[in-house]
Amino acid sequence: QVQLVESGGGSVQAGGSLRLSCAASGYAFSSCGMAWYRQSPGKERELVALISSAGDTSDYADSVKGRFTITRDNTKNTQYLQMNRLKVEDTALYLCAACPRFPSLTYEYWGRGTQVTVSS
Repeated sequence: QVQLVESGGGSVQAGGSLRLSCAASGYAFSSCGMAWYRQSPGKERELVALISSAGDTSDYADSVKGRFTITRDNTKNTQYLQMNRLKVEDTALYLCAACPRFPSLTYEYWGRGTQVTVSS
């Protein structure tokens, strides 16, 4: 059974940092690309960052470029999202996704999310 379990969310003041983790199990972790999405009430789900299966390529939404860093450790079956210089508008439920399908770039597996709240 595939599981993606996010952790590391919380409440932080603007300008602060958080590090999210996503622990994966039940599939061949190193064979799949992964991503972080976020969802805010009343807004569409937004792709935040994605990373290749080997971890050698990544891409980011313009809104987080230069502030967020996505990484993965294939020896620990875990991906991470380091979030620095957080803004109020980064407040959202952050979701981990794995195994993209092409060409639609939808993801096969999803976690339940971890809440990030940034206050001014």
